[in-house]
Order: sequence, then C-alpha cells, then structure tokens
Amino acid sequence: MQKEYNLYEPSWCPGCGNYMIRTALKQALEELEIPAHKAVISSGIGQAAKIPHYIGVNGFNGLHGRAVPPAIAIKLSNKDLNVIVESGDGDNYGEGGNHFMHAVRRNIDIAHFVHNNQIYGLTKGQGSPTTAEGQITTLQFDGVKSEALDPLALSLTLGAGFVARGFSGDIPHLVELMKQAISFRGYAHLDILQPCVVWNKVNTFSWYKDRVYKLPDDYDNTNYENAYKKSREFGDKIPIGVLYKVEKPTYGDSFNFIKDGEPLVDSKLDPLDAKDLMNDFI
Repeated sequence: MQKEYNLYEPSWCPGCGNYMIRTALKQALEELEIPAHKAVISSGIGQAAKIPHYIGVNGFNGLHGRAVPPAIAIKLSNKDLNVIVESGDGDNYGEGGNHFMHAVRRNIDIAHFVHNNQIYGLTKGQGSPTTAEGQITTLQFDGVKSEALDPLALSLTLGAGFVARGFSGDIPHLVELMKQAISFRGYAHLDILQPCVVWNKVNTFSWYKDRVYKLPDDYDNTNYENAYKKSREFGDKIPIGVLYKVEKPTYGDSFNFIKDGEPLVDSKLDPLDAKDLMNDFI
C-alpha cells in the first residue's frame, strides 16, 4: 500500500503559505502511516481549495462554500476513510458558514483545515470574514466596515471538541497539530494562519512571526473557559496550538448500522429488497 504522497506542480504564487501547508499535510499523513487510498480531501473554490489537485490523495473539488457536505457524505458512507476538509477563510467562514456551523454541531468525524489568509486571494483581494475592520483592500477602498469573525470562538460556542490554530510559517508545529486533528475522533477544527503574499500586505509572514506564540506545555486544553479566552486573543499576541480537546460521541455513533456495521459502501444492495415496501402501494 502506498504510504508516500506524491506532490504535483501547483499554480500558487511564489512564497504563498499554501506551499507550507501542503508540505505539512504530506508529512502528517506519512507519519501517521495512512495509506494514500485511505485519505480523502474535500474542498470548495479558492487558492487553498486547489490543494487536492496538488497532492496524491483522493479528492473532491466542489462549489464555493460547499466543501463540508461532500465530506460528511463521504465519511458517513465509508467510515474507514480519513476525511479532511481544506479550503480558505472565505470558502469556509463566508459562503460555507452554514455548513461549517452544522458540521460542528453534529460532531462529524472529519478534520477541517482552514487556510486563513484574511483575504479573498483567488478573486483579487476583497475583504473576507476574517479581514480586520478598517483594513484597506482592493474592494473596500475606505476600509472594511464589518467586525472580523472569530472562527475559533465560534466553533467553541457551537460545541466543537477539537479547536486549534496553527501557522504556516512553523511547519514542524503544524505537522503535529494536523496529526492530532486527523487522529481525533469527532469534528476537529484547525485554523491555519496563512499569509497571502500578493493581496494581503498587512498580515504578512513577519506580522505573524512577531505575534504568534505557542501555548505552554502546562496549558490545560480540557478547560473550556480557558480555551474560549485564548480564542479571543488575537492582536499583539496570537496563541497557536490545541486550545481545546475533549472527545464525545460522534454523529455516526448515533446510528448503529454505521457505528457497528460494515461501511455503507460495502453493503450489498438488491432492488428486490424494496418489493415488500412497494407492495404497500399496490
């Protein structure tokens, strides 16, 4: 079984943080010894969403904001797969915000990696849900008028069992976060600070490096109140690491035929099995 993941030539801009995220993902999957045919990435539209094209893994590339529903269907129909959602902050927190919210609420057993560059990179630099209020963009000439969304506080409020933040400029640390998220049983939300070197001239690599700090070894990531406080810490100091990690029953656990049975994709279907149901209409 292939446990090494091939990489393919991307069309990202030189210096894009997506390169580092792809490197970390490849390393994480290989260190977990997950065969390539046992992993699948679902994405929407955007620069980050192109990642299934650039790494040798099963992939689904769908509509803008619609990365999560296919991932849910894939996981529920084949529980043996390691399902990962990868898209940008606009795709997941903007157009896909509703799907993001209900995936958290249902505790779907998927790892959700959001490439958060605080801008719409593919469509030339408009403000995204995570762009800072007042920031000048190619569309908001006099500054963004809305308050920035706090994605980690949101997922904690909705009941996520795994909430973390990483930085594409620290690959070894990001690899460990990805490994934990993929191995977590339940919905795992990993927000990744990923500079856009072309369209976001504010949140640059140096800007993040001056602000990010790793949560200390004695940090208790089972304490919800502390996790929420850390999720709201974004400015001069930005914590990276696992803010919260508590397992609970997953959505799939609610259905015995999923939890205890064989994967649905292996179920034997016979159209004649529906005969008794059809007789009720005769």
